[in-house]
Amino acid sequence: MQTQRQNPMDWTSTLEHEARALVETLDTHPAARRLFDGSIDTDGYAAWLAQTYHYVRWTTPLLALSGQRMKRLGRYPVLAELLLQKASEERGHERWLLADLKNLGWTRDQVERFELRPSVAAYVAWNRFTSEAGTPTAFLGTAYVLEYLSVHRAGLAVERLLARNAIPNIHKAVTFLRGHAGADGEHVAELATVLRSLEEPEEQAAILLSARTTRALYLSLFPEEEGANPTLAT
Repeated sequence: MQTQRQNPMDWTSTLEHEARALVETLDTHPAARRLFDGSIDTDGYAAWLAQTYHYVRWTTPLLALSGQRMKRLGRYPVLAELLLQKASEERGHERWLLADLKNLGWTRDQVERFELRPSVAAYVAWNRFTSEAGTPTAFLGTAYVLEYLSVHRAGLAVERLLARNAIPNIHKAVTFLRGHAGADGEHVAELATVLRSLEEPEEQAAILLSARTTRALYLSLFPEEEGANPTLAT
């Protein structure tokens, strides 16, 4: 049976829904909300930065692997080039996180030995699978969701963290958030434009699955709290 093709705008609207739903869910999560409103304490902020470091360090190599594999397979040269472009754009962002943590008093050894939440390992494993053996375009679903989140919350978090000034040396510890607040707006728009040209249902499904997986896993970067029961919006 032939898979029914969606209107290009229909499927990218579904992708945007996944990203928007993550933002809405995080807004109801106590720990995530404290990051966005600037009331998070030093330990909580440093823990979020450390968790983030351990998945961001994989972003460039996995994007590059996805793009190179697509080239070898001879599939969607425009998307292959986009993956390689994004690999270049993301290069070095893990160093922003290390710099922020250093300004909070953390050593590189502390960061490397930090106990990870299961969602971080799952995130890396999922995106490594799609890059190495699954559908390599799937990483674009992950990228879209995270860049959409940055556009809508990174700048707000920086503004409020600096305004509250409750974390020592905070003005030197928002490099990662500030770096994503501006650039990712253009990235999201560019990515959406390119993806609208993708008409293969199987490729669309792979990208949407990665977007949903990222949405579920990202929520778990934040600690659960007693009495809090955030649910993923549908």
